[in-house]
Amino acid sequence: MNEIAGIALAGGQGLRARPLTLEAPGHLRSKATVCFAGRPVIEWQIMALRDQGVSDFYLIANGRENRYQAKDVLGHGEGLDVRVRYSRPRMDWTNTGSGEATLSSLDYWELDGLALVFPTDSLFEFDLAELVRRHRDSDAVVTVAVVERPAEDVAGKYGTMLTDASGRIRRFVEKPPLAEVHALAADPARVPVNAGLYLIDCGRLRKLAGEPALAALARHRLDWGHDLLPWLVEAGHRVGIAPIAKLGDLGNPRDYLDTLTDALSGGYPHVLKGMRPAYPGNVRIHESSLRQRDATSGMTLAEKISAGLVRIGPNVHIGRDVEIGPGVVVSDSAIGDGVDLHTGCRLQRVACLDGAIIGPWARLTDTHVGTMATVESFVDCVTVLSGYSALGNEVTVQAGVRLSGVTVYPGLTVPAHCEAAAGTSLKTIADLQDA
Repeated sequence: MNEIAGIALAGGQGLRARPLTLEAPGHLRSKATVCFAGRPVIEWQIMALRDQGVSDFYLIANGRENRYQAKDVLGHGEGLDVRVRYSRPRMDWTNTGSGEATLSSLDYWELDGLALVFPTDSLFEFDLAELVRRHRDSDAVVTVAVVERPAEDVAGKYGTMLTDASGRIRRFVEKPPLAEVHALAADPARVPVNAGLYLIDCGRLRKLAGEPALAALARHRLDWGHDLLPWLVEAGHRVGIAPIAKLGDLGNPRDYLDTLTDALSGGYPHVLKGMRPAYPGNVRIHESSLRQRDATSGMTLAEKISAGLVRIGPNVHIGRDVEIGPGVVVSDSAIGDGVDLHTGCRLQRVACLDGAIIGPWARLTDTHVGTMATVESFVDCVTVLSGYSALGNEVTVQAGVRLSGVTVYPGLTVPAHCEAAAGTSLKTIADLQDA
């Protein structure tokens, strides 16, 4: 697959994913570099495509954070045995959307072969060779990777499409309401949706970019899903579809945690391939953590596992130098480097980033805990977090707090008396005073 280039799209400010996409108050974290099971998302993506033969990557970024945070992770690809190039900052001035940015970059880099365009805020599981075969057999300008979702999941969230018997797209429908999804779908339980992954013929798209109608669109707004694909279809150019095995959306805390749980259980083999070998039950623990002794018992984690004093698994990834006290239970979770899990705490379907501290007897379910966040808790004043809650970096949650479905922005302290309703975003000190 060396003739296939990878084109990564890194743009936007990650509004839906906040606080995961905030490094600190007022400082953005690119969606491409959000931590997922111990690595930035874009690193998982590059590794998965490299393993399928892609060695040349082009990152189309918009904005300082997206460009240089990704470069801090990838460099020029040396550490991953690939080559990575970056769009020039001056191209941001004329960027009117992901479609325009792609077309401009194809011309700048003089790309003429096939390329795989992918967003940097999702995980995918697919067979690249099969995608290329279908693309070439159909003679399409663009082949759209699709996954199937129930109608209830599609409504208002995903774009769908109508195709003919040959798989050629005849019409796009962007984020239709539920009634329209049911009217359009042959099977409401299996509605095809655009995964945001495109195999493209670079040379043909570069020629089409000169079409006056398309050039006029590009001057104002040219997004892939909203504008470029519908224009290609309406202009009579062949746009095909190809089913892929899986799309993991990371665009908000709920989707992030659901995808993490799926990946840890084996749903994304290309991700698991990049992890260290597993113990039974899909449990992966760095050897430094197995040797780490906790301050309460003085025993190593390996000793506590052997004695049945902790329960780790199934589907757990534990990084370096993690300290785990007796009575701790962890399942379906990713624990970053340098984390402290104190006596008796329980974590299920949790992402716990580097340096976080989880107090004794805390109960965390379906929760994201940011870097160096602290969840205080005591045996007689237990903290409970659940319902797809998300704590930003360096958040402190005082003992006894109960949050469900609440997001907390970086640097805030949630007081013991806080009673925020599900769906609340605590962004400022004023929000905490009102909660």
